[in-house]
Amino acid sequence: MAEDEAKKLDDVEAAEVAETETKDTETTEPETFAKSGKKSKKHYEEVKAEEERQARKAERAAAEAAGEKPKGAKPVTRPRIERRGKKYQEAYKLIEKGKIYNLKDALELAIKTSPVKFDASVEAHARLGVDPRQADQNIRTTIVLPNGNGKTVRVAVFAPLDVCKAAKAAGADIAEDEEFLKQLEKGVIDFDVLISTPQYMPKLGKYARLLGPKGLMPNPKAGTVTMDVEKAVKESKAGKVEYRVDKQSIVHIGLGKVSFGADKLLENANTFFDSLKSQKPASIKGTYVKSVFITTTMGPSIEIENLYN
Repeated sequence: MAEDEAKKLDDVEAAEVAETETKDTETTEPETFAKSGKKSKKHYEEVKAEEERQARKAERAAAEAAGEKPKGAKPVTRPRIERRGKKYQEAYKLIEKGKIYNLKDALELAIKTSPVKFDASVEAHARLGVDPRQADQNIRTTIVLPNGNGKTVRVAVFAPLDVCKAAKAAGADIAEDEEFLKQLEKGVIDFDVLISTPQYMPKLGKYARLLGPKGLMPNPKAGTVTMDVEKAVKESKAGKVEYRVDKQSIVHIGLGKVSFGADKLLENANTFFDSLKSQKPASIKGTYVKSVFITTTMGPSIEIENLYN
């Protein structure tokens, strides 16, 4: 019996020694490294880092299982206004928080709060209670702003040669027939509005993927597919703009430039809101215009009173 117990003790001691040697071998860096492969120093460091990462992951999982929140520095998120530039913050202070302005006051304030040196655009953004997925609620139309929108519009006409001559006389920048298609083949687009006659539209179908995403494909609703090309050219040059509701049920439109002054901007804004009111679908139940904001290119937004609800 004594001999058996002594033998068991010897076996246990031998096992402990072997286990200790194994751990030392695993945790101690080898004395020499190979230039590459599994015996290289780089591979050894990668294995060691992965083991440490897995150990931390296991600790976190155990802490979460025990109902403990993982420790770490609490992220500090600054308010959005503090992440803006100094000029924007100064302009923002001029707007009374929570106040809803009338249209004229909002336009005057927008001019004052424009923080940029260049002649910024003044924009209106209206959130509507429509569903753009419904055909009768997908609002899209054009208006002619009384004072223009302050932008130089390059108008192109794709029509028969006799129509092109009349379009050129009306002020079109580009008026061509087959030569126009050759430019589109090369991907050259140097115009802002494209007007075409109905019989020439099938020829543009090939370039729908080029023109469509840029909003340049002629459309009867936008007044850019017409037989009266001269009138369309003159309206586009005079400040004709298109607006349409986007996927978020919001309409965006540029009303002009800061240099216009409040009176001219007010005329343009009234023209837009009258047009927007006339576009109200018959199937709308409830609020049509939910909210309207006026802003400049890089300035803060100003909420205005709902004009029609």
